[in-house]
Amino acid sequence: MKSILVHVHDDSGLEARLQSSLDLTRAFNGHLTCHANVPFNSYAAINPFGSPYVITGLFEAMQEYETKLQHRVEAQLEKEDVSWSYVSTTGFDDSELVNQSALNDLIVMSHSTDTQKASGSISLVGRIVTSSHTPVLLIPDNHIGFDTQGAAIVAWNGSFEAGNALRAAVPMLRRAKSVTIVTVDDEPAQLFPATLASEYLSRHGITSELLNCVERHAEVEEILLNTASRLSAQYLVMGAFGHSRAREFWFGGVTRTMLCNATIPLLMTH
Repeated sequence: MKSILVHVHDDSGLEARLQSSLDLTRAFNGHLTCHANVPFNSYAAINPFGSPYVITGLFEAMQEYETKLQHRVEAQLEKEDVSWSYVSTTGFDDSELVNQSALNDLIVMSHSTDTQKASGSISLVGRIVTSSHTPVLLIPDNHIGFDTQGAAIVAWNGSFEAGNALRAAVPMLRRAKSVTIVTVDDEPAQLFPATLASEYLSRHGITSELLNCVERHAEVEEILLNTASRLSAQYLVMGAFGHSRAREFWFGGVTRTMLCNATIPLLMTH
């Protein structure tokens, strides 16, 4: 993972994203790209005839605000011992971030443990995860720093999405002090059993342990989070949105619940 892309937005998770991105960039001796975007909906409106127009004063104010943010972030990065660049765009957050991800190995974003804040974050994360072929690392707002040599767990349900996440995580899993592949006994029959996932990792020189969890009165996401806590995992690898995003939104799902409740970083792909 030589090219790391971090989402820059002036919110409560910015420092956590930056510090985690810096740790990853150092660990892989890579390059960090900071991407900030001024969204159209922050300065555009629709007139009574249905045509969009730009609110000039608001646009200028947003540009000034983003320039101050850029100077603040750049001043911080100049003190760090990593290669970095800053990219600023104007457009829709999801499409601009997906465009920037084309030549990056990892996107670093936030997920929030605050339910009200998380609703908007989940929508953006969902669009990025399902639109980009680049894995997304989601950092909790209060999680400062990223230990690439800590314990890692892989949530395995034998799905295509889980396989994508596992492959994407190989560079990080190589550095982990331990890798545990976790299955939940109550889940449906698996397309690919966990033993095949372990064999795949072994071909990359990664030793892994298999753990099958059976908790009759707990949801899958609760079991995963409890297991991560018990194993002192630094991050969790999982496939995202195994069901349609609409179904996940209306009826809930492992992905949505993890985005709301996880207190450790999540590496996700679709």
